[in-house]
Amino acid sequence: MTTTANQVESTARATVLSYIDSLNKEDFDAARQLVTDDMVFKGVLGTREGAEVYMQDMRKMKMKYAVKKVFADGDDVSLFYDITLGGITFFSAGWYKVVGDKIKSFQVIFDPRPLLERSKN
Repeated sequence: MTTTANQVESTARATVLSYIDSLNKEDFDAARQLVTDDMVFKGVLGTREGAEVYMQDMRKMKMKYAVKKVFADGDDVSLFYDITLGGITFFSAGWYKVVGDKIKSFQVIFDPRPLLERSKN
């Protein structure tokens, strides 16, 4: 049986949303199962290579995500979401690349000024 583009898109979308849901529930073991060992994260404030390094950060930060919009195109999934970290909420966009049923890489962009202002205090 061949996989259709719609099936790939649906699987990729479900994988990313399950990942976000797991992070919101602070179920970091479940979230870890949804990323490849060699996943790469690129963000405004830095890059992380490898799932273990990235998940260590997630365990410390305990961010919460409020998804506003999901876009899927094949194995690419983009989200618009509000992220709350340490009482600061900021609007962000994330672009996730899914391979099979795991996140291989993602990039998140946002305006870092609210976080940087807080770190000055």
